Amino acid sequence: MDCGEGSVWFRVGDPSDFTVSQEGVIYTQRNLSLVGKKKMEVVVYAQDVLSNHVWKVRVHLHINPNSRGTAPEQVRLRVKRDWVIPPINVAENSRGHFPEDLVRIRSDRDKSRMLRYSVTGPGADQPPTGIFIIDPISGHLSVTKPLDREHIPNFHLRAHAVDLNGNQVENPIDIIINVIDQNDNVPDFLHSTFNGSVPEGSKPGSFVMTVTAVDKDDPKTANGMMRYKILTQNPQSPSSNMFTINNRTGDIITVAAGLDREKVTQYTLIIQATDMEGNPTFGLSNTATTVIRITDVNDNSPEFTTDTFFGEVHENRVNVIVANLSVTDKDQPHTSAWRAVYRIVAGDPTGRFSITTDPTSNEGLLTVVKPIDFELTRSFMLIVEAVNEVPLVRGIQSPRQSTATVSVRILDMNESPEFSPNPKSIKLEEGLPAGSLLSTFTAQDPDRFMRQTIRLWDEKGMLEFNIHKGFISTIAVLDRESHYIKNNLYNVTFMASDEGFPPASGTGTLQMYLLDINDNAPQVFPSEVEMCEKPDPNALNITASDPDLNPHTGPFVFELVSRPSEIRRNWTLIRVNGAYENLRLRIGSLASGIYEVPITITDSGILPMSNTSVLRVKVCQCDHHGDCLEMGKINAVGLGTEAIIAILLCIITLLVLVLLFVMWMKRRDKERQAKQLLIDPEDDIRDNILKYDEEGGGEEDQDYDLSQLQQPDALESECVKVGIRRLDERPLHHDHQYPIRSTAPHPGDIEDFIYEGLKAADHDPTAPPYDSLLVFDYEGSGSTAGSLSSLHSCSSCGDQEYNYLSEWGPHFHKLADLYGGGDD
Repeated sequence: MDCGEGSVWFRVGDPSDFTVSQEGVIYTQRNLSLVGKKKMEVVVYAQDVLSNHVWKVRVHLHINPNSRGTAPEQVRLRVKRDWVIPPINVAENSRGHFPEDLVRIRSDRDKSRMLRYSVTGPGADQPPTGIFIIDPISGHLSVTKPLDREHIPNFHLRAHAVDLNGNQVENPIDIIINVIDQNDNVPDFLHSTFNGSVPEGSKPGSFVMTVTAVDKDDPKTANGMMRYKILTQNPQSPSSNMFTINNRTGDIITVAAGLDREKVTQYTLIIQATDMEGNPTFGLSNTATTVIRITDVNDNSPEFTTDTFFGEVHENRVNVIVANLSVTDKDQPHTSAWRAVYRIVAGDPTGRFSITTDPTSNEGLLTVVKPIDFELTRSFMLIVEAVNEVPLVRGIQSPRQSTATVSVRILDMNESPEFSPNPKSIKLEEGLPAGSLLSTFTAQDPDRFMRQTIRLWDEKGMLEFNIHKGFISTIAVLDRESHYIKNNLYNVTFMASDEGFPPASGTGTLQMYLLDINDNAPQVFPSEVEMCEKPDPNALNITASDPDLNPHTGPFVFELVSRPSEIRRNWTLIRVNGAYENLRLRIGSLASGIYEVPITITDSGILPMSNTSVLRVKVCQCDHHGDCLEMGKINAVGLGTEAIIAILLCIITLLVLVLLFVMWMKRRDKERQAKQLLIDPEDDIRDNILKYDEEGGGEEDQDYDLSQLQQPDALESECVKVGIRRLDERPLHHDHQYPIRSTAPHPGDIEDFIYEGLKAADHDPTAPPYDSLLVFDYEGSGSTAGSLSSLHSCSSCGDQEYNYLSEWGPHFHKLADLYGGGDD
């Protein structure tokens, strides 16, 4: 109840069995199983769409036993509330006695039973708690303290009624408590100071700005309805009421003319806002400051500080500042309404001056942009005008001070003499003899009364200049084909200087265009050609070169000379066209070599010139492609027989030197290898221990007879050949002091083995010392041991005594048995 249509949304607690329409009609969703049941309960919820508050109601369905087995019927129930509490209005900031009763909540079911009441929601059992309380017995709802609408404008509570057992006897009921507004808040401006602007000269009614204030009281009541007004204006010039304000919106507009930034740059207004619709008696007021800045417009023209400016400049100078023009402008500095633009309106018809603006000082810089001749003009009187970058606003007239006069004086300078015309061009034929008069070339000094001298500057040394008369003559023959001549032009520079202080000089150029004459005879081209011994084809194309120009060149006439006779016997010329001839062999072949063919060539000049030039024909052997072989190419480049012989001799000499060097290196290598047979000092075995890595192959290497080494056979007569030894060993000494062991009667196989090793050591210096004789250094005289350089070094063939071995102790018994036992 008390809810607008469409503002409440319904739903059921168990949607699997029942559903509810938005009109509050409940329907069954399926065939219900009611075995053992006589009734069923459905909980329906209603939710306020706006406030999201939810209420619920229980619907009890009694089962009709007669309807079992039939199709379920739709049950339509409407629920009516048993108790309703209308909204409660409570004034804020109440000063009554608290707690203050608001309303009594009572259910009509308390007649039959004892009930207890309670409230829930924000302000009761939810923050802010304790504002509202209820007597559980009587149901009186009370407020415990003053309310503030600006803090919480309304409260939404729910009342509950239960019996003494805690069973709910009524559905919860909503209680709406509205806080009634009172004028307890002063209007508050959004800013303490508002800033605005308006252009100067604005018409009345021009919008300036808007000021805004807010009031926390209810805007639907007079408590929150504000009105604005202007309390003061500072300064009050030119009127005390230059602005007005819309009392409802806060819009400030102009109401009077006369806003001038040059007089008043800004205005300060005090604005008041009052609630209660501006009632000065009951309304609350507040103020704020408004600063209105007057913006600049171009309502002032620049004015020159003086009527006439003066300046001076030397003649022929450019980009020089002549005078500084100053102006004043009352508009705001460094704005487009203040910056000046200068123009020359009279006195400079040829545009020799220009004025630029200094961005800092706003001065006009008068500058010379074209040279000025003192002899023609000695002064200028310029009329200049100054305006702003933006035009003046409408209705403002430009004052007379916007124009001024500038007097410029030209100063004289010593100017350089000038040649006229420069360059000067003349045409003449080449070949003029020395001393020929060509032309005159003079210079004029702009300073009319200045004396001057002119001299010639000719690096090629072909011309001379008569200083007194200005005549130019030749001192050498002018040849168009000279390397000094470029594109038929011969340029000569003249210099003229005056006697001023300081002296000035100028240069001029004389351009001589030389006309060609037939002064050069043609030459055969190319001067050298190649040809195979058996040419195929046997013809060469030749032409002529002539440094002259047409018509002194081709067509040419070619002719073979008559002497020597073999020229025409071997060769012939066939005309191709006026520029080319075909040189052919009359015979089938020529031997390799260089042949000189004299040819007479005549040009087609007005006075024809002839010349006999030699064509060198290099005949060579060719391959199947028709290209010269290498030897032929050597001959073709001009190498004669003598040059070829000299080259061959040089090659042979170089080979001999290389061979001698190789032989010397081999001999030196042999000597080095022979010296290596002597043991190096670091390999000397005296006072050193030799280390051998090879220890033998074990017991398997013991299968040989050592008897021949233990008792070798005698050397017989060979023992006396002491002179047989290595070639590189030192002299032998035969002063042995040890006993000599007797030799065996006959040599064994070991002798042949030792002799083979000795022979290998003597004839193969590179053989390693393994299994061969070792070479030892000479130990010097006085040694108790003899030389060991050769096995032939034994000095005696007698028997040696080893009986002393038995006297050396038990460690030498074995040796004593082997060597000390005599012949047996």
